[in-house]
Amino acid sequence: MKKAARIHVAGIVQGVGFRPFVYNSALKFGLRGFCLNDSEGVVIEVAGESIDEFIREIKENPPELARITHLKVSPIDANEIAAYRGFEIRESIGQKGLSTLISPDVATCGDCIYELLNPSDRRYLYPFINCTNCGPRYSIIKDVPYDRPNTTMAPFRMCLRCGEEYRNALDRRFHAQPNACEECGPRLWLAEKGGIASPAGEINYDAIKRAKTLLKEGAILAIKGIGGFHLACDAENTDAVKRLREKKRRSNKPFALMSPDVTEIRSFAEVSDEEESELRKWIRPIVILKKKNAKALSPRVAPGNACLGVMLPYTPVHHL
Repeated sequence: MKKAARIHVAGIVQGVGFRPFVYNSALKFGLRGFCLNDSEGVVIEVAGESIDEFIREIKENPPELARITHLKVSPIDANEIAAYRGFEIRESIGQKGLSTLISPDVATCGDCIYELLNPSDRRYLYPFINCTNCGPRYSIIKDVPYDRPNTTMAPFRMCLRCGEEYRNALDRRFHAQPNACEECGPRLWLAEKGGIASPAGEINYDAIKRAKTLLKEGAILAIKGIGGFHLACDAENTDAVKRLREKKRRSNKPFALMSPDVTEIRSFAEVSDEEESELRKWIRPIVILKKKNAKALSPRVAPGNACLGVMLPYTPVHHL
């Protein structure tokens, strides 16, 4: 039985809630010590009677988005961390010339969607809602270790309430690096043809409402996703789809569709259980589905094709 150990974990272990998982696991097994991110992964030092059980927990029950490629355990002198009365997450350590795997961006989770659409929640309609289990990762990273100062979120200082969530081990946003809200986070705006933009002082949702109106009127929008923009128009408006094809110089290559939920998708495409499972994956892929009674859709979406490429929303902006 180990009394004290240093554990180094490599793989996709940054940006996936791994340190909060380690923190709560250490408390569960009554261990003292610390964990931190470094440029190669996560370093853990622990002392106590249940280290073997703790290591088994890390190997067998890591966060869903984590991928452990290497785990090294080295015994250390328990006196080195004897002064610790509990367990803590320490400040990360960067090392030049080293690198670690970074999590891909993750589609908005069910908990965040619930808050996004809940009028009583403080993040109601906030288009950049995220938590430890979802949101941007790879697209905002500038350097490793994966910590807020090394991301494009660095200029946005967390407000008091977001900071409290970030430091609360029992909160879903414990150590969520992109954590933000209407008060302290990024804002959304809409720029229209001719330089007209939504007022900077208005709430984010004003831009969303105007964008929805423009889509219904047949406009083509560039909608910011994670890591890039989608050119979008109303797939039921043949004139809008035709203009998009002309502007993209894409005569007949199929366009992908985004639809709010699987129920809606079933109205124009066949969806098997396996295909539904693929649609709902956290990467929100485009899934090729067989057309079914797709009369409402413009024939210009996928001309001469028996199938449609369809995806579910994967950012809060898309859901709104």
